[in-house]
Amino acid sequence: MDEWHDVGGASDLSDDTPLAASIGGNEIGVYVVGDRYYAMENVCPHAYALLSQGFVEGEEIECPLHGARFHIPTGKCTQEPGGRDLVCYAVKREGERLLVKVD
Repeated sequence: MDEWHDVGGASDLSDDTPLAASIGGNEIGVYVVGDRYYAMENVCPHAYALLSQGFVEGEEIECPLHGARFHIPTGKCTQEPGGRDLVCYAVKREGERLLVKVD
């Protein structure tokens, strides 16, 4: 069953500071790009590194270990050694709170 999970306040993140959350064993990074919110896997598939600790540049996040890059709105791997695209999750804002939908 799909459920929405509160992951924090909208003011807890900025264009260059993602939010990290753990939901039911899923590590998820939450991002804001312009005025839109996105969520995707937070662990780089190449080697265990939290992407939310990486470097945000425009609509991409760069892994802090080996430089793999992922497109935040789609999860697409844009620079190897990412290995694969990332799973994305739905995000909604209710007031000041951000909620992520996890299957």
